[in-house]
Amino acid sequence: MRALAIAIVDHYRRHRRALPWRQTRDPYAIWVSEIMLQQTRVATVIPYWQRWMAKFPTVGALAAAEDDTVMEAWAGLGYYSRARNLVRGARAVVAAGGALPGDAEGLRALPGIGAYTAGAIASIAYGQRAALVDGNVARVLARVRGIADDVKATAGQRRVWAEAEALMAALPADREPGELNQGLMELGATVCTPTSPTCLTCPLAGQCVAAREGRQAELPVLPRRKRPDELPAITEVALWLERRGKVLAVRRAVGGLYGGLWELPQGEDATAAAAAVGLTLQGAAEVRGHHRQLLSHRRLELTLATGAATGRARLAVDRYDALRWVEVTRLDTLGVSSATAALLAHRPSLGKPRAPG
Repeated sequence: MRALAIAIVDHYRRHRRALPWRQTRDPYAIWVSEIMLQQTRVATVIPYWQRWMAKFPTVGALAAAEDDTVMEAWAGLGYYSRARNLVRGARAVVAAGGALPGDAEGLRALPGIGAYTAGAIASIAYGQRAALVDGNVARVLARVRGIADDVKATAGQRRVWAEAEALMAALPADREPGELNQGLMELGATVCTPTSPTCLTCPLAGQCVAAREGRQAELPVLPRRKRPDELPAITEVALWLERRGKVLAVRRAVGGLYGGLWELPQGEDATAAAAAVGLTLQGAAEVRGHHRQLLSHRRLELTLATGAATGRARLAVDRYDALRWVEVTRLDTLGVSSATAALLAHRPSLGKPRAPG
């Protein structure tokens, strides 16, 4: 294990990518990067992280920010509970004195920080011997150590974590724990990739069970992913309601899909979408566009429609916790999901739908 640890760190020192969050030991900046990188490609995260750190440069700045401002900064990254947990965590840190905990155990007490994120912050920012396992690390360790268990299942998780902890324990004192963890993640992202790993350039090839036995395609063992047509579908109509140059927007309540983000009123049809904001649809709605999106566990199928409605807008369903009439030109300033942003791309063809009365 000692030789493995040395090889990982030395390879990382020679070949690491020049990512912006690697230029700092600020635990807050590292925390933000690790949360953003969950389920999201590095190339996508870089500009978001840079804008975020410019807007919320400290944990105190994030704690003091309005929720809508935070969601606007996050809009487009997806998995929005990550942003909500960052804010909750920042406020918990400020309430406790303003400094992030200095060890993995203390970090895990913060909202949204699990074993992986705690290990990342503790090792990179504080130099602690805290192991971590994410998808990249699990793949590297499963192949190198020949782990035949499903790495998503309980037994496989235990085995992978045990290997990561043994590797960290074997790390010589002249190597940095943060470099070991980042080196493992880097190998998984750039060398030991899910398909077509470049074993000829891998520093661990000589010690790798999968490379020796030709089992790279078999490992890691993962549960079968459902086909898109096996996923449940969310099929709804998003209703564009415009009055005097302003469009009605509603905010999703925290806790569900797209919680904390703004959208056009939605329902199973245009009538239900209008009723969700206390209005009565007048006549038939006109279809203006469609959007289909594959989420992690669901399919999303939205239809954009315009219509006229009477009544005074109000919150009429638990799905939404706020509404406002927004100038058409300012819709893009709201924090909206990628699905709503895609629907709004149809605006040039919307014309001027008006509500009577």
